[in-house]
Amino acid sequence: MKTIKGPAVFLAQFMDSKPPFDSLDGLCKWAADLGYKGIQIPTWETALIDVTKAGESKTYCDELKGKVESYGLKITELASHLQGQLVAVHPAYDIMFDSFAPEEYRNNPKKRTEWAIEQLKSAAKASRNLGLDIHGTFSGSLLWHTSHPWPQRPPGLVEMGFKELANRWIPILDVFDEQGVDVCYEVHPGEDLHDGVTFERFLKATGNHKRVNLLYDPSHFILQQLDYIAYIDHYHEFIKMFHVKDAEFNPTGKKGTFGGYEDWIDRAGRYRHPGDGQVDFKTVFSKLTQYGCDVWAVMEWECCIKSPEQGAKEGAPFIKSHIIQATEKKFDDFAGTQTDEEELKRILGV
Repeated sequence: MKTIKGPAVFLAQFMDSKPPFDSLDGLCKWAADLGYKGIQIPTWETALIDVTKAGESKTYCDELKGKVESYGLKITELASHLQGQLVAVHPAYDIMFDSFAPEEYRNNPKKRTEWAIEQLKSAAKASRNLGLDIHGTFSGSLLWHTSHPWPQRPPGLVEMGFKELANRWIPILDVFDEQGVDVCYEVHPGEDLHDGVTFERFLKATGNHKRVNLLYDPSHFILQQLDYIAYIDHYHEFIKMFHVKDAEFNPTGKKGTFGGYEDWIDRAGRYRHPGDGQVDFKTVFSKLTQYGCDVWAVMEWECCIKSPEQGAKEGAPFIKSHIIQATEKKFDDFAGTQTDEEELKRILGV
């Protein structure tokens, strides 16, 4: 077993144009003052990191790492969710996802995808330069619009979709492999990797690429009504990142999983601050500890009710209270005795 590391915080949702949320120094001091021990850095936030430069310069990474550590923090992982999304975008979503890329790549899906792929490759090298061996991202999606099969999907469509997705990711995964860094896909509604079955499809399509791993976030499974505890039993060997985020699902006679195009606060399934939703975090932390998942517990704020300020303040003690110090001894060791093979035989009566 391993003791989960933490608490840490994902900085993405806290970025702002006002101090202390507009700079790495400001966010580091803020996080440290709240009791966090680590930060997860979104690579699309250029105020925090120049991921291209980080992939090219060990000196730049040493300075970045030194700055973070001067506040008593560690960089837990880099994350590239927005760039990962752009590796595979169905044309129906082009306009809305264009904002994820710099202006010069908008209205040009081919150039946008090429930019995203280079960003991911830089993130692999940047992770290695920072001494990190895991990285979080999204898979992107070519098939999501067919998730509810009406009209019915033509034979071979799903297989072709995952083959194409894998073809786009394998060169990226190979760069991560060269750098000794695992890619942890956040299994998420809207992505082609949105549950266990789709993760397995992708893993198979990549030829079981050894760098394909998982970022575990139970909140996404509450919204899908998937057993998020049994999921750990199935996939614990792949879980190398962990977002501590809550959710709740309260269907009515008027709305359910699909949400009725409502805003988040009015949906049957909605994200909540850790402890305010339906996730059984005691069991989650127990399972991850039992299986020896070597992860940082990273708080992600995406609550539709509680403010980010309150969420951040409550997040560190919430995680700290759930971290289990893995035992190195058995509780009944005091009653044990030394035995030899002959005594074992006598106990068995053989």
